[in-house]
Amino acid sequence: MVYTLVISISAIILMFLCILKFPILRIKNITIDTFFMPLLFAAILLILLPGFDRNQFFQSLISSSDINPLKILILFISISFISIALDEAGFFRYIASIFIEKYRKSQYMLFFVLYALISIITVFTSNDIVILTFTPFILYFSKKGNINPIPYLVMEFTAANTWSMVLSIGNPTNIYLSTLFHLDFLEYFLKMILPSIFTSIFSISVLLLLFHKSLSKKIEVFDFEKAKIENKLVCILSLIHLVLTTILLAISNYIHFEMWIICLSFAASLLLFLFSYGLIAKKKRYIKSTLKRGPYSLIPFILSMYTIIMALNGYGIFNEIGNLFHNTKESIEPLLYLSSSTLSCNIVNNIPMTMMYSSILSSTSNMKLVYATIMGSNIGALLTPVGALAGIMWMRILKENGIKYTFLDFMKNGFIITLFLLISCGISLFIL
Repeated sequence: MVYTLVISISAIILMFLCILKFPILRIKNITIDTFFMPLLFAAILLILLPGFDRNQFFQSLISSSDINPLKILILFISISFISIALDEAGFFRYIASIFIEKYRKSQYMLFFVLYALISIITVFTSNDIVILTFTPFILYFSKKGNINPIPYLVMEFTAANTWSMVLSIGNPTNIYLSTLFHLDFLEYFLKMILPSIFTSIFSISVLLLLFHKSLSKKIEVFDFEKAKIENKLVCILSLIHLVLTTILLAISNYIHFEMWIICLSFAASLLLFLFSYGLIAKKKRYIKSTLKRGPYSLIPFILSMYTIIMALNGYGIFNEIGNLFHNTKESIEPLLYLSSSTLSCNIVNNIPMTMMYSSILSSTSNMKLVYATIMGSNIGALLTPVGALAGIMWMRILKENGIKYTFLDFMKNGFIITLFLLISCGISLFIL
């Protein structure tokens, strides 16, 4: 047990050092994320330890059970692939540029319109996709309009990590817990829509309090060129795939199809189209750029954390934590899961936190505790940049574009925003 704890804690500490000090490794033209490397090394060490149940571990990777992490990975990477293909066709930038051109005379109008647009797109894609797509776009129009990009960047990050709660596909953490606890896609939506709206009202209010001075300034000049759909055929077919995937996910429980199979089928269909289109039209850019942007670092990251959690779980550590939580008052217990999961995101990152809490929650029949943890896994990303992978990517993009927004700046705004959202989520739990 001692060796397992030392290896696990050391790996998590080294993960954060990688994130903060050298997040990427460049080998010629190849860029590799480093955050998963200590975890991968730790997972290999744990598998080799005498007390590790290797048979159970490898059986779980090929089993048909919902706890199989490969299903979670296939689901998320598949839905990401469809969204990225749509983005590569220029759809999201085109829609955003239409609204910016129409409302560019007032920062307040621009702020509200972009918040609404980012929120809607987040619901049907994921927070990671939105952040990767809209951050460069916000930097572009802010430079052209000679306006402060920080309010829009913080708003984008807040909206993406608030509205990602609405559907179970909005965040890998949602996918993991909703799959593990057999939460129906439609049932999940109906439970989370009101809390998401309520939390959104709190988030937009606190954002206006933080940035009202900057937003009250007039836009003097706005030299802005509207984006275009780069490929209408790719755009239309990608959009059809995304819409059909979402519809089938909503009725998956009634047609008796697992969500990962639905997502994989549509991703494979789109991949086949892009490959054929590249050969016939001699335009291989779309398939190459779409595949290049896939969230592949999640594969070793999730599998490594799954191994670490399984090793720790073998000693009953999470059962003890679960018993400690369950000894609290029934009315307070959901709030305990909400607050502790939010804070834990910033100690171990939101995906590892979710995997740990899935073990803590394993014996519960109170789904309110599961929803509380899902809320915490989403808003926990707003407290520090290391709360979620989206935050790590977001800070990297800002740094590469010369935007001065430090770790401390993130925490100053993040603490205020997270505090308000914790209050709103806490109230929402009494609605569920």
